[in-house]
Amino acid sequence: MTSITTDIPELSSAFTLYDLHSHTTASDGYLSPEALVDRAVEMRVGVLAITDHDTTEGLARAAQAIAEKNHPLQLVSGVEISTLWENHEIHIVGLRIDPAHPAIKTLLASQAALRIERAQEIGRRLEKAKVQGALEGAMRLAQGGAVTRAHFARYLVEIGKCGNITQVFNKYLAKGKTGYVPPHWCTIEQAIEAIHYSGGQAVVAHPGRYGLSTKWLKRLLAYFAEQGGDAMEVAQCQQAPNERSQLAAFARDYNLLASQGSDFHQPCSWIELGRKLWLPAGVEPVWKEWAEPTCIAPITE
Repeated sequence: MTSITTDIPELSSAFTLYDLHSHTTASDGYLSPEALVDRAVEMRVGVLAITDHDTTEGLARAAQAIAEKNHPLQLVSGVEISTLWENHEIHIVGLRIDPAHPAIKTLLASQAALRIERAQEIGRRLEKAKVQGALEGAMRLAQGGAVTRAHFARYLVEIGKCGNITQVFNKYLAKGKTGYVPPHWCTIEQAIEAIHYSGGQAVVAHPGRYGLSTKWLKRLLAYFAEQGGDAMEVAQCQQAPNERSQLAAFARDYNLLASQGSDFHQPCSWIELGRKLWLPAGVEPVWKEWAEPTCIAPITE
């Protein structure tokens, strides 16, 4: 792996950098679990949550790599669950889950089946739009991981249909476009329930990215809190001016803990593991009562 040349200060023993939202090739990330933990160490992250979309398949490999290389990194067992709320797709992150618990395994198996059905239908619709081999191309790029719309987008860029992934979504995969297939994910309540049964904390992922008005975002957070949700992401690498302070105020208003995460998918200049991750004053961090050491993903089958 290319060495990181960014000037990063050494962490003191009194400060641990938490990045609680990241992805690997188990879903739509570009780095393997082994490469992701290597990069986290390079970027001076001390606690990393791997939160792949509707799968925990990357956790055991990451934990094994940390153990074999004796990395100074604590791995939090996580997942990012796709849900539907008021016709909006909302992502709920589960932190410190037990990946082997029947509740989370059952829910994720159902999500995986829904994801496969959706991918097949996207492939059929793109085929009708004269895009040949889209499903096969997406599956190849997924490398055995969960197939997402991002894999279809990468394939369409690969075959020259568009110049970049944003263009693909705008032309083919966004709501109302040829290749868009409405999702049929679980509910927020089901996601929270499975996360809690498996010993974890439920967190609203990137609340500023759903295109909701302030009124609707407040409705979402109120509903999430009423269902027993634990936290919301307040800090990300890239945020609109004042977004972080506004989200911190919402966390206080709805008695939610605050989380932070890069939502890392690949090395790039604007989103990086650990970059610009800090919480404003006046919020309670989601890790405030975590025992030491932080929950490590078990190495299972």
